[in-house]
Parts: sequence; structure tokens; C-alpha cells
Amino acid sequence: MPEVIVRKGEPVDRALKRLKSKLDSEGIMDEVRRLRAFETPTQKHRRKAKATAKRGKVKFRFNPNPASAPAES
Repeated sequence: MPEVIVRKGEPVDRALKRLKSKLDSEGIMDEVRRLRAFETPTQKHRRKAKATAKRGKVKFRFNPNPASAPAES
């Protein structure tokens, strides 16, 4: 579980914002929302396809020239 240390003189709302961003980056809140109710097989398939597409998009963004492409000489 992520934790946030409140620094001396730091407003509580700023610490809460840091906590929320940590929870969001680790995907904890998405998982909690997903586990709150039953997920049909169709919803499960759509969620997994969306996650795969997002991973592929990020992978392409940071490596637009895959290793399998022929190199020009």
C-alpha cells in the first residue's frame, strides 16, 4: 500500500493530492472499482483489449522503429 509522508508545514490537501496520484499511477483505484461489482465476460474482454492497446501504444511511442524492421544501409 502506498504511503505519503506529510512534510512539516505542508497543507493536508497537497498530501492528499500526492496520495491520490500514487494510487492512480499504481492502478489501485481502478482495481477497487473493478472488484466492487461482478464483471461480465464481455466487459472483461473489453477491459483487457483496452489495456493491451494502451500498452502497445506506449511501446510504439517510445520505440517507433521496431527491431524487426530492415535497417537501411
